[in-house]
Amino acid sequence: MGRILFLGTGTSTGVPQIGCRCEVCRSTDVHDHRLRTSALLEAGGCRLLMDCGPDFRQQMLAHGITWLSAVLLTHEHYDHVGGMDDLRPFGDMHVYAEGRVLEAVRRVMPYCFAPRPYPGVPCIELHEVRPYEPFDVRGLQVMPVRLMHACLPILGYRIGNVAYLTDAKTVDERAIEQLGGLDVLVLNALRKKEHMSHLSLDESLALARRIGAKKTFLIHMSHEIGLHDTVQRTLPDGVVLAYDGLEAEVDG
Repeated sequence: MGRILFLGTGTSTGVPQIGCRCEVCRSTDVHDHRLRTSALLEAGGCRLLMDCGPDFRQQMLAHGITWLSAVLLTHEHYDHVGGMDDLRPFGDMHVYAEGRVLEAVRRVMPYCFAPRPYPGVPCIELHEVRPYEPFDVRGLQVMPVRLMHACLPILGYRIGNVAYLTDAKTVDERAIEQLGGLDVLVLNALRKKEHMSHLSLDESLALARRIGAKKTFLIHMSHEIGLHDTVQRTLPDGVVLAYDGLEAEVDG
């Protein structure tokens, strides 16, 4: 048995959003305070970090996390890679992503990949992965699946009976087939109103029904989703509006 820890469940601006005075941003309920989306999947003595956004340092300190096995990147947007410089204390770190994403990492962190890196820079080993070609991380098999973030191809990941999908707008039939028989589905749901590059709440619920996981956790919410407690009361059985710090058991 393993666990998934939701380190952050907010969209790129986080919640509260700077300068906003809506009821969600003014809420004193900790469930309405959302760092940028990331999660930690722990199973079989392995810890996989799902994305490494700009709140990574704060998330590690908040939960006392001092070691990681690897980082899986879904795509290159800043809210998913902006914390990678803070991998410094974790020693040699294996990072898995598509080739395009790895090139983006090299471009924004050239000091990590110089012939003679400056002492103290993050020690990062990059591994290219491709959709639907499984790979192994310390005994855990990982299956990347293709998602579309508007026109940008990105990856979701299935590890055992858990799948982590964020920033998706569309998911093709091949991916749906690969996601059959899940115990836990983690899926983005930006807001109630439709958006060009992210699933809305209704779209996310419809996709969750198609995939048919035993339990679905919604992530990557903006302040426009509404108050946590209000939204949670509207959700069907087996669907949870995730929040920062939520832990759930998973088969490992």
